[in-house]
Amino acid sequence: MSLTVTRDRFPLREVFTISRGSKTEAAVLTVTASGGGVNGRGECVPYARYGESLDSVAAEIAALPPDLDRVALQGLLPPGAARNAVDCALWDREAKLAGRPVWQLAGLGAPAPVTTCFTLSLDTPERMRAAAARAAGRPILKIKLGTEDDMARLEAVRAGAPKARIVVDANEGWTAEVYSALAPHLARLGVALVEQPLPAGADGMLAEIARPVPVCADESCHDRASLSDLRGKYDMVNIKLDKAGGLTEALALREAAKAEGFGIMVGCMVSSSLSMAPAFLVAQGAEVADLDGPLILAEDREPPVRYAGSVMQVPDRTLWG
Repeated sequence: MSLTVTRDRFPLREVFTISRGSKTEAAVLTVTASGGGVNGRGECVPYARYGESLDSVAAEIAALPPDLDRVALQGLLPPGAARNAVDCALWDREAKLAGRPVWQLAGLGAPAPVTTCFTLSLDTPERMRAAAARAAGRPILKIKLGTEDDMARLEAVRAGAPKARIVVDANEGWTAEVYSALAPHLARLGVALVEQPLPAGADGMLAEIARPVPVCADESCHDRASLSDLRGKYDMVNIKLDKAGGLTEALALREAAKAEGFGIMVGCMVSSSLSMAPAFLVAQGAEVADLDGPLILAEDREPPVRYAGSVMQVPDRTLWG
C-alpha cells in the first residue's frame, strides 16, 4: 500500500470570519491510500491554532511507513490533522476492499439524515442581523462571536431570526469577566449552547462561575486524554476529526465522553464533503451537529454531500465510506 498527498483549495461563497481572522477558501490536504487495485481517500485541514500547516502535516504523512493499518497508525502519529486524513483514507480503502460500508465495519447502526447548524461568521451587528434574517428559516444557527462587544451582535441575530435555536461560538475570545456579564443574557435570548468561551488552558474559572446555558469544550477537547481536565467545567464536548486524529479516535471519544456524562456535539473545520462524510457517522445521535462546511463553499467535491435545507443526507459511498 502507498500513501499520496495532494493539496486542494475550495473557494468560499463569501468571506468567513471568526475572532482569529478571516478566510476566503478552504485549503485542505487529500490523502489517497492505494493498494490492491483500490483507493481510499481522506481529507484534513491543518490548523495554525494547533501549530499545523499544509507543509508540516504533509511532512508528517510522508514520513509514515508504506504498509500500515489503522491500529498501527494510532501509535505513529499524535491526534491531529495528519492522522485524521490517513485514518479516514484507510477506513475508506478497507470498506472498498470488503465491499461493505464503513458503518458496518465499525459496528454502527445504519446512519440517518442529520440536522446541522448553519454558521454565521463574525461581522457588525447590522450585517449579522441581515445574515440571520436570510437564514431565519433554518432551525439552528451557530454564530461566531468572541469580542468584548458581542452583546449587540447577539441581540441583532436574535432579532433577525426570532425562532431559530442559537449556538454561540466564542472561539476562546472572551475573558471570565466578559462571559459572566453575557451569561444571563444568553439564557434570556434563548441560546442553546456556548462553545469555548475562555481560552483552552485558562478555563478553570468555568468550574467556579455560573453556567446558565450548557458550555461545550472545543479547543479544550481533542481526544480521550482531554476528558479528565474537562470535568466540572464543561457540559458538552465538540468532537472534530481533525482534532481527534480520525474516525477511529472520534468514535472512541464519543463513547468515552458519553460514559462520563458529557453531551455530544460534532463539528468540522471549513472543509469539503470528503471531511463531512466520516464526521456524519460520529454525529449519529449527537445533541448538536455542526457539519455545514459544504454549505459555505462555492465549489465542492463530486459527488458532494446533499443537504435538504439544514438536513444533511446520507453521503454517497462513491464519495467516501
